[in-house]
Amino acid sequence: MEETEKISPEKNHFVTRGCCHQPSLIHKNDKIFKHGCAKLDAFDWLGYVPMPEGHKPFDCIEVRFKNNRKEFFRSSCDPDLHAGDIVAVEANPGHDIGIVSLTGEIVRLQMRKRNTDPGRDDIRKVYRKARLSDIEKWITAVEKEDNTMFRAREIAARLNLKMKINDVEYQGDDTKAIFYYTADERVDFRELIKILAEEFKVRIEMRQIGARQEAARLGGIGTCGRELCCSTWLNGFNTVSTNAARIQQLSLNPQKLAGQCGKLKCCLNYEYSAYAEALKHFPPDDTVLNTKKGDAIPQKTDVFGGVIWYAYKSDPNNMMAIPVDKVKEIIDLNRKGKAIDKLEDFARKLEKKVDFENVVGQEDLHRFDQ
Repeated sequence: MEETEKISPEKNHFVTRGCCHQPSLIHKNDKIFKHGCAKLDAFDWLGYVPMPEGHKPFDCIEVRFKNNRKEFFRSSCDPDLHAGDIVAVEANPGHDIGIVSLTGEIVRLQMRKRNTDPGRDDIRKVYRKARLSDIEKWITAVEKEDNTMFRAREIAARLNLKMKINDVEYQGDDTKAIFYYTADERVDFRELIKILAEEFKVRIEMRQIGARQEAARLGGIGTCGRELCCSTWLNGFNTVSTNAARIQQLSLNPQKLAGQCGKLKCCLNYEYSAYAEALKHFPPDDTVLNTKKGDAIPQKTDVFGGVIWYAYKSDPNNMMAIPVDKVKEIIDLNRKGKAIDKLEDFARKLEKKVDFENVVGQEDLHRFDQ
């Protein structure tokens, strides 16, 4: 059996770094990385385009570390680097170990997208391809992350700090650890840093993240049955307001609209613009239609179907689907002081409200005998 089949993905700490399996100390690691196995994977659509003769290769590469951390490095020391290579790069202090995710001209476009000037002098360097000793130290450091996180949580609780430590990332040379935490208010963690430095004998760095970034790191399954968008492909978090739910005719139920991060679901923004554009052709939600049979009030709206369901105030259980153009026609007549005879003349479909219907026999005591 191959080594890649022996390691369970749930126990593999290197999956979060874009690796398909744990690096090997006895075999080549040329197949440790493949496109599609990482959240931040990018397709090099310029990889098959030949460069002009005499064109100087771009000297910067993109290197991936844990979770959503990617950085650019200058690779003038070794021009033969390719995506998937394990490299030792400059860090502060010491060096770090990462996976090359992109090389060539596509990196120039990525740097432009992130407003990074390739000519900057402060771009860190690639030292070398990772040696056997580098990989061995890297494996040792990564395997300590879970135990370090649990122990750090115990220490923070003992100090009564109102913070939650979500993740720990060790530097490749095992000399530094980054602790990611969330907190609702400012936390004085100076004493915590002293204890952690004495406990783990490494340099400590604390980084505060938001609730959405925490959910992206921890992952999970959403109410839609799919893996969370923030942990699979979503990198930018835009503001989500309750107005997005109102426009989409959703019930303002916090338990249904909130994601695992406790904030409004990011997917509420996906179709917001389409609903906002469609609702420009609809009358206001509180528009009352005057008829000789009585006033009718709106009950619900089918935005993309172009239908508004109305019911008489005296009989709210019987709803009628009125096309938007017919509703506008009735509104124009009402503004002129005219009232139509009845809504039924304009209705496309009738619907009767039912409080409860025993569809599948939930109340039948003998339903399990069948």
